[in-house]
Order: sequence, then structure tokens, then C-alpha cells
Amino acid sequence: MRRVGDWLGVEARSEGPAAGVVPPARTSTTVTPDSALTIVDIYRAVQIHTTAAMQLPIDVERNGRVVESPSLVLTPNLDMHRSAFIELTVSSLALHGNAFWRRERAGTGTAVVNLEPLNPNLVTVREDLKGRRTYYYDGKTYTRAEIRQLELMRVPGKCAGLGPIQAGRRVLEGHQDVAGYAAGWFRDGQAQPNGVVSTDQKLNAAQAKEYRDQWNAGADGGVRILGGGLKYTPILLNPEDAQWLENRAFNTLESARLMGAPASLMLAAVEGSSITYQNVEQDWIGYARFTLMRYLREIEEALSAEIPRGQTARFNVEGLLRSDTLTRYQSYKLALDPTTGWMRPSEVRTLEHLAPMEGIDDERPARPAVTAGTE
Repeated sequence: MRRVGDWLGVEARSEGPAAGVVPPARTSTTVTPDSALTIVDIYRAVQIHTTAAMQLPIDVERNGRVVESPSLVLTPNLDMHRSAFIELTVSSLALHGNAFWRRERAGTGTAVVNLEPLNPNLVTVREDLKGRRTYYYDGKTYTRAEIRQLELMRVPGKCAGLGPIQAGRRVLEGHQDVAGYAAGWFRDGQAQPNGVVSTDQKLNAAQAKEYRDQWNAGADGGVRILGGGLKYTPILLNPEDAQWLENRAFNTLESARLMGAPASLMLAAVEGSSITYQNVEQDWIGYARFTLMRYLREIEEALSAEIPRGQTARFNVEGLLRSDTLTRYQSYKLALDPTTGWMRPSEVRTLEHLAPMEGIDDERPARPAVTAGTE
């Protein structure tokens, strides 16, 4: 993720001092794809998406059978390994709603030999009335024949995809305000009073200034003496209130909902629910099907369009959906049952990434004999 941040040009957003004991008015600062990564919850969600995608193998199929993968699938970009290429593509989709690959060919009209992921910050897309798109990048103009555009959510009338950061910009601005205010409460403590010195006597401006200066003169601590009917009342906030913990916990769940990441993977607890193995497993299955697959499917379609006709690129998500060891072995027992089973021992060894054994299928247990009176 640090490499992604450097590639996208992320810079930390500076926070000004808090102005009081209530959240300051909303500033004009707008959350951008770059600044969104400085929000812890968004960083975590993008990291989940990229880590899940970059570890998956990609198979190439023809007529439903896995065939040898073309070099473009094995190494889409010659200057980086495939996992880095997938990481940059997924992070671009998550943060910008768009990813762009520049095609490089060995010659005019020949097959694509290299795909260069472009920085989406520097790409401008224009579409004419006939739906023809033109891309502007690094001072040059490109056509659809030269640029492959991937979009996270297509919206009618828009020539660019809509990502979660753009859709939830207002919400994320609030998250930044709360986090900045909580951090600034103690860091910029001089901006808010520590307490109030009051009296029921009437004071003019000169007297009030004199009492204030006398009080602040002893700011190094120690015993303070009050007279003339003065009373000191401290302004105290317990740590939970000072850090806005309840609000920030809600923000984490809201970010998880926005980015489509399970609360369990976001390391967040949902109030009123208990974490069990079963519901966490279902969360992960739902995440793979309805969030991660949206990113993977876009990449699959884009890669399939660049390899020889008739071949289809597919991410193998079985690794993410694999059950625990005990559950897998129990399922294998059912699959290998001599009466109702549907698998061979060699197929099980292949699924478990074990070396093949000659003649192992010949040792399959025989069906149990049928005794008289049981038919």
C-alpha cells in the first residue's frame, strides 16, 4: 500500500487547531482520492481489496477447459510483477472509480505485448456526442485503440466510472473533521480554555485582564490562591469524549459499508451482533461475491479482450473461499464415499496441491457388499 500511495502522490492533510469544545464548522476542504488514503478506515478497506486480488491466480480457459496462459496474462507489464500490476489496477478502481491501461504493441496492427497502468490523476476523458472517447495523458492524446479504460460503476451519461470515494465524498469529509478535531484537542490544547475563573462580583475589563494574567503567570502548576470571591471551574473531558470514540466507531462501520468490506476484516465490531466462525465465514463469502468480484470481473473482461480470441481470463477465487482443514476433509470423505461419492483420490490431491501418486485411483475402496434382507 505504501507503493500505491507513492504512485498516487498521496500527501497527508494538515489539520488546523480546534476552535472550541464543539466540532468546528465544516471547512471547504474536499476529500480527494489522494487524501482519502489518509483516513485509516479507507486505507484499510483499499488494502483488503488489493491484498485479496493480488494473491489470486489467473487461469485462461478455452471452451470451458484451462489452457496454457499467454505471456500477457502471466506478465501484463514487463516492468513489474503481476501482483503489483493487479494492486495498482484495483487501488485505482477503489480510489478513482477508473483504471487505465496503455496498450503497447510490437508493431502496427500486431497483438498487444505490454500493458502500462496509468496514473488516473493524470488522465482526462472526453466523450463526443457519438460516444467516441478521447484520452489525454502526459500532454498526449490517445484513442480507445490505445487506452483500455476500466470502470467500477458505469452511470448513464458519464464517460468515467463512479467510485466509492466520489459517491461518499460528503460522508468522508465528516470523518476527516472528526478525526482532525479529536487529534487536535490535546495537540493544540492552548486553543481551548482549561477552565473558567468566575465571580458573582462585577468586574471591569482591566480587572478581568489582571486576574487572567495572574492566573496564567502560574501556568507551570503548583498551588493557586484565589481571593475576592473568585472561583475556578475546570473544563474536563474524559478520554472517550475527547477522542469521539463512539462517533469514530460509527464512522468505521460507515466506511466499511461504503467500501464494501466486511466489518470483521475492518477489525470493527457491530453493536448487538456476536462474532462466530459461521457468520464471519459468510461475511467473507459475501465479500468475495458482491464486492471483490466487481473488481475482479472488470479486470477479467479487460484481460480477455487483449488475449487471442476464444480465450477467457478468469481469477481463481477458490483459495479465498476454501473452508478450514476439518471442513474440507469432511467434504472429501463424502466426495470419496464408495457408494455416493463423485470424486477420485487423485482429484482430491490436486485440490490440496499434493504431488500425484501413480495408481492411487485404483486403490479406491470397493462398494460395500449387499447382504440378504437389506435390499
